[in-house]
Amino acid sequence: MSEGRRARRVAELLRMHVTQLIARELGDPSLDALVITTVDVPDDLSIARIGVRLMVGDDDDKARKRSLRSLHRASGRLRRMLAPRLELRRVPELSFSYDTGHDAERRVEELLEEIHAESPED
Repeated sequence: MSEGRRARRVAELLRMHVTQLIARELGDPSLDALVITTVDVPDDLSIARIGVRLMVGDDDDKARKRSLRSLHRASGRLRRMLAPRLELRRVPELSFSYDTGHDAERRVEELLEEIHAESPED
């Protein structure tokens, strides 16, 4: 398997397993509304950059920070739980960040709606 394909496959497995572990194993209420949006893994599989969002309270900065803090605290435990599931020699380091891509998309939609509302009807 080529390196790029392997990294993509590991990213897919990480997305699936981390989602399951957060939902079923961690038991942290601050992570209940969490969704994993992206998982990027380089070819050397050294680190997994995981983008997350909140399904509810997305614009609440305190909720975002609380969720990220919980994920960072749980990252070592998650890696230990992932080890038997991934069957890799070394489980990638887990790096969580808040995915702001949706915020930009929502802002563009708002601007387009404003432009449409301001334009004179022909």
